[in-house]
Amino acid sequence: MFWPLITLLGVLLLLYAGLCLFYYLVQERLIFVRFRLGDRYRFRFPGEWEEVFLERPDGARLHALHFRTERPRGAVLYFHGNTGSLRRWGRQAPRFLRNGYDVLIPDHRGYGKSRGKLSEEALHADARAWYDHLREQWPEGPVVVYGRSLGSGLAVPLAAAVKPEGLVLETPFANLYDVARYYLAILPYRLLLRYPFRNDRQAHRLRCPVLVLHGKRDKVVPYASALKLYSLLSPDIHREMVTFPKGTHADLARFKRYGRKLREFLDRVAGSPNFAPPESNA
Repeated sequence: MFWPLITLLGVLLLLYAGLCLFYYLVQERLIFVRFRLGDRYRFRFPGEWEEVFLERPDGARLHALHFRTERPRGAVLYFHGNTGSLRRWGRQAPRFLRNGYDVLIPDHRGYGKSRGKLSEEALHADARAWYDHLREQWPEGPVVVYGRSLGSGLAVPLAAAVKPEGLVLETPFANLYDVARYYLAILPYRLLLRYPFRNDRQAHRLRCPVLVLHGKRDKVVPYASALKLYSLLSPDIHREMVTFPKGTHADLARFKRYGRKLREFLDRVAGSPNFAPPESNA
């Protein structure tokens, strides 16, 4: 009488093992929803901007757009989310330009015109390379690192290492385990996930002002994960978490409070609206 039960348990175990194997093999496609652009693709954004390419030691070729404003008082390094390319994310630039900041927006490896083999280690190294590139143009002026969703997984460790003048995190997570469990809690992600992005291990090292923006109706990154990350920030730094009760994962910018809080934070980092830009960027 036990054989049918044992058979059923065996089938369920095989199905579970198959699901684990499937997730392990396809996780990059789930985490990184990449949209590639041809090398000859021409962007059509208003204003002044230029394409920037970086060659990496492992043979990767990275691509970014550098948007410029007249008489900038600072610069933003913007790490975007897991879906799309600069064809989409370049539209985020005006919110920084009208606040008097230049903005550099890179595409991750495999996105847009960026090429290269994916790994979490490589992505972190790329983030540092983009920061060093921007610092060459802004040796003394304020630089703000901005991480949007998946981009927070690059922004937090980078800011902990290089100590920029400010860090903004939009819909961030404490780690990618939280996000994965939010979708399907039954898998052993600590064994399967090759891209954990452990912001929670870096948060206590942050020594710059931090602004966290998150919506309670976010169905992609759980609000509780952002709260966990915020709780790990040192009380010795300026930190603020702005909650949008009706905000979802992709619509925070539609709320007036988003624009006001971002402007206040950028003003704080720049010191004053009359901050003089570095001569090298004049």
